[in-house]
Amino acid sequence: MDTQKKTPGSSISQPNGKTDLSRFDNSWYDHGPRWRVILWFIVNAYFLNTYLPIPAGLKVLVLKLFGAKIGKGVMIKPAVNIKYPWLLQIGNYVWIGEQVWIDNLSQVIIGDNSCLSQGAMILTGNHNYSLSTFDLTTQPITLADGVWIGARSVVCAGVRCESHAVLAVNSVATRSLEAYGVYQGNPAVLVRKRTIKA
Repeated sequence: MDTQKKTPGSSISQPNGKTDLSRFDNSWYDHGPRWRVILWFIVNAYFLNTYLPIPAGLKVLVLKLFGAKIGKGVMIKPAVNIKYPWLLQIGNYVWIGEQVWIDNLSQVIIGDNSCLSQGAMILTGNHNYSLSTFDLTTQPITLADGVWIGARSVVCAGVRCESHAVLAVNSVATRSLEAYGVYQGNPAVLVRKRTIKA
């Protein structure tokens, strides 16, 4: 017997079932000691997620003190928000633009000479919407060398951006990006190849 309903004017079936957030349980997720999380949230607010003129070198030092692995020549602009620095690895000569949000519930690796433009979001967390308990899921994200994530773009959990891939302004990467590919849209699709002149 077909228990699915169809909304008038829609070809998508509407299954039965409801989300019950009172049953949500992410106790399995280990973000580290509670004291470290609380201390980081305070430090993050004063040193990174702020428009105070904090030198980039001091921001890098603070991140390293909390376990981030960071190379040389890294530029971090104002109002950058980083969830857990102990799950962050940044290569050499990386640019992180204003209001970038690295929501790294899982490992985030950013390769050398990569650029995250203003308002870009790196999201390692998600929810299983097919379960009534709306379970938390996490997957790592890797941005290889020379990747450019455009302003207001989103990289979703589990995505790997290969060498020198580009995600255009206001696009959403739900699948991995091939090397030297330029991607655009929501969901992002390959629109051209990237050619870099000397």
